[in-house]
Amino acid sequence: MSKQTWKPGTLLYPVPAVLVSCGDFEKKTHNLITIAWAGTICSDPAMVSISVRPERYSFELIQDSQEFVINLPTTQMVKAVDFCGVKSGRELDKFNATGLTPVKATIVKAPLIKEAPLALECRVTQTISLGSHHLFLAEVLNVQVEEALINESGKLNLDQADLFTYLHGQYWSLDKPLGKFGFSVQKK
Repeated sequence: MSKQTWKPGTLLYPVPAVLVSCGDFEKKTHNLITIAWAGTICSDPAMVSISVRPERYSFELIQDSQEFVINLPTTQMVKAVDFCGVKSGRELDKFNATGLTPVKATIVKAPLIKEAPLALECRVTQTISLGSHHLFLAEVLNVQVEEALINESGKLNLDQADLFTYLHGQYWSLDKPLGKFGFSVQKK
């Protein structure tokens, strides 16, 4: 198979499509933003990153509070995820517009999304200006997960959460497992 050079703006895919909630639940100054550039960056302490353009309304809210929540959306939420990526919170309340429900978080001031099966409450530890985006590095302070996704032995079964991904301009469902970690060297 031959390869050709491709433009650098199209990087690693697929990526998670997450809804980040930010602002203050009590003051009702909260917002939602769709983020595709998010990921785990450290396991101990648990840390994540998100990249946000400085001109976005949510950027200001995160800068001011130094907190946010990463909510993992289900396929039933894909229309809301898309909406929150193309509409500005300066113009409307995205919770009301999408029918999603803000819920008070345990530690941070930003709300969780009731309909999301998993939420990571995060506090920013560092912000790095990269160019078009700023990278927020954050420690995960608390994780809230639907009880139905935890099996009898305490294992988290996110494969049961009906999550989806973003792949070069389209949303895709996750359909089947292809192997588990270490299966390539596992004894038969």
